[in-house]
Amino acid sequence: MCRFASHLAPSRRLRALWCLALIALMTSTLRAQPVWTSVGPDGGDARAFAAVPGQPQHLYLGTVNSWIYESSDGGSTWHRLSRLAASDDLVVDHIVVDPRNPARIYAAAWVIDHPDGGLWTSLDGGRTWSEVPALHGQSIRSFAMAPENPNLLFAGTLQGVFRSADAGVTWDQISPPGSREIHEVESLAVDPVHPDTVYAGTWHLPWKTTDGGQTWHNIKKGVIDDSDVFSILIDPAKPNTVYASACSGIYKSETAGELFRRIQGIPATARRTRILRQDPQHPATVYAGTTEGLYRTTDAGRHFQLMTSPDVIVNDVYVDPADSSHILLATDRGGVLASTDGAKTFTASNTGFSERKVEALLIDHADSHRLYAGVVNDKAYGGAFVSSNGGASWRQIADGLDGRDVFVLAQAPDGTLLAGTNSGIFALAPDAKAWQPRSTIANTLVKAATETIKGTRVHIEKHVKDQLRQMDGRVFALDLSGDVWLASTTGGIYTSRDQGATWQGGPVMGVAGYLSLTIHGSLMAAARPDGVVLSRDGGQSWWPMSTPTVLTRIHRVVFSNDGTLWLGAREGVYFTHNNGKKWMWAQRLPIVDIDDLYYDAAANRVLVSSRQSDFVYAMDPASLDWKWWQTGYKLSAVRAAGDRLLAASLYDGVLIEPRSAATEVGRK
Repeated sequence: MCRFASHLAPSRRLRALWCLALIALMTSTLRAQPVWTSVGPDGGDARAFAAVPGQPQHLYLGTVNSWIYESSDGGSTWHRLSRLAASDDLVVDHIVVDPRNPARIYAAAWVIDHPDGGLWTSLDGGRTWSEVPALHGQSIRSFAMAPENPNLLFAGTLQGVFRSADAGVTWDQISPPGSREIHEVESLAVDPVHPDTVYAGTWHLPWKTTDGGQTWHNIKKGVIDDSDVFSILIDPAKPNTVYASACSGIYKSETAGELFRRIQGIPATARRTRILRQDPQHPATVYAGTTEGLYRTTDAGRHFQLMTSPDVIVNDVYVDPADSSHILLATDRGGVLASTDGAKTFTASNTGFSERKVEALLIDHADSHRLYAGVVNDKAYGGAFVSSNGGASWRQIADGLDGRDVFVLAQAPDGTLLAGTNSGIFALAPDAKAWQPRSTIANTLVKAATETIKGTRVHIEKHVKDQLRQMDGRVFALDLSGDVWLASTTGGIYTSRDQGATWQGGPVMGVAGYLSLTIHGSLMAAARPDGVVLSRDGGQSWWPMSTPTVLTRIHRVVFSNDGTLWLGAREGVYFTHNNGKKWMWAQRLPIVDIDDLYYDAAANRVLVSSRQSDFVYAMDPASLDWKWWQTGYKLSAVRAAGDRLLAASLYDGVLIEPRSAATEVGRK
C-alpha cells in the first residue's frame, strides 16, 4: 500500500492514506448492527433444492448470489438462512444433507463467467459454513453422495471428478489428471448398490467407472456426438435403468449405460434439459426440467407431456417423497413454483424469497408507505412492482411493459408514474391498469431557405416539424420535478412541456449517454462519465460546466434545496455552490466510487452509496457531518421513506432499515 500511495500526486496520496486509515478505524469501532431486511419483491432466480431426509417439509434452496434459504413448511414460505461466503457471485447448484446427521450439510458452488467456486460444509444446519480447502477455487458443476455410504462423496468440476471417502475432509481426483476427455463434469450419478460405479456427464459425452475411478470408459453408444450431458438419473429399484439428458435430447438405457436410445417425447426446441427427477412413489413417472418448461412422463419415457408454459426455465425439481402430488420447481426469474396436484397446475411460492436485481426505487409523494420498485433481467416476471404497506407485500404492475427492464421510476405531481426502460419511456396513470408508451420524439428543425420578398432574394430560417420518432434505447434518468420534464437516454437529453406526451432533444455537446440529471428551479444539470452540462433555459440550450480535473468517471449529480450541486464520482463526492466556478471535495467521507446520490429534502441530507459497498452514508450538506449504516448487501440506490431508509440492492430486492439500526457519526 505504501508503494502504491507513493505514486500518487501529493493530494491524492494524502486522500488515499486518510481513507485507508478511516476505513480501518470504522472496521475496529463499528458496533454490531442488525442486518437490513430484504422485503421483496418476491421471486428471482432459484437454483437447487435439498430436503432433510425423513423431514420432507424441511427444505433448503440455493441461489445465484451465495445465499441459502430455508423452509419448514414444504416451500410455502422461505427465509434467508445464511451466505456461503462474503462474495455474492456463487451459484449454489447442489445442496446435500447427511442422512445420518441432518446438521451436516454440503453446498457446492461455481461462479458465472469465471473458473472459480468450491465446496462448503455446515455442522449446524446451515447457519454457518466452512470452505473445504482441498476444493478451493474448483468450479463444482455436479455433486453427489453415495446412497449407501454417506461418507463417500463425489464432485464434478471443470478439471474432472473428485472423490472423498471421509465425509469431505480429504479429496482425490479419480479421473485422469489433465484428461482431454473427462473434464467439465456437468452431472454425476452413483449406483445405489455399487458405490464404485459412477456415471459422469461432461460437456461433450458421458463416461462411467466401475472400479472407483481407476479406469473409465465412454458410454456414448446411441448418444449423438458432442452432447452436453446435463443430468443423469439411475432408477434406485432397477440400477440398470439409466436416464441421461443432453443438449441433443433425453436418452434412456436399460443396460447400465452401455447402450442408450433417444426418447422422442421432448421437442427438439427443448433440448436443454437441466434436471431429471424420478417420482419416488411412482418410478415410471419422471420429470424433465428444461429451458422451455417442465415435461413429465408417466410411462418410463415412452411419452412426455408439457406441464407448464414453455417460458418457464427449470433448474431443479423437488418431488415430495411423502406426497408425490406436491412438486416444487426452482426456476429462473420466477423463483419457486409449487404444485399440489401432481404438476397439473403451478403457482408462485416465493413468500420470503427475494433474489431481485432492483435498479429503480421510488417512494410515493403522498404516502411514504407506498413503494415502487423497478427490476431488470426478469422479463415477464419482472418490470415494476408496488407495495402499499412499506414492503410487507408486493404486487406486480407490469402490464404494457412487455417484459422490459425498468431502470428508473419517477412520479408526476398528479401521481402518474413514468418508467424508464431498456426501450423507451412508459406511463401509468393513477387509475390505469396498464402502462402506455410515452416515447414520442417530436423535434422542430431549423432549415435554411431562400425566398423572394418584394423582388429581393433573401435567406431565411424556417422552423419545421421533424418526422415523429419513438425512443427505442435505454433510459438512464428522469426528473419530473419541474414544469419542464427531463429525460436522458442513449439518444441524448430530452425535455417535455406536455407531461411526457412528446419529447424534444437529442445529443448534447455532440454526445449522448448522460447517466444522471437533476432540476432546481430554472436550472438543469446532466452528467455523463466525463463531464457535466448546465441549462438555464429549461433545456433549450446547454453549456459545459467546469469539473474537477482529478475526476475520471462521473456517475451522479443532484441539487440540494439551496442550489448546491452535488457530484458523485469514482473519486468521491464533490460539490459546488456556484455552478462549477469552484468545487469542493467532501474529503473526510470514507467512501469512493460513488454510484448514487439522493437529496432527502425532508431531512436535509445527502444520501450516498456505492455498488462496491454495503454501507450507506447520510451527509449534512451544511456541516458535512455524516452518519453511516452497514446494510449487509451491495446497493444500487438509497431512498428515504418517512423516518426510515430503504435501499435497492444489486441482487436481493428492496432492503429496509431495521428500527434498531445502529449508526456511527463522522465529521468533516
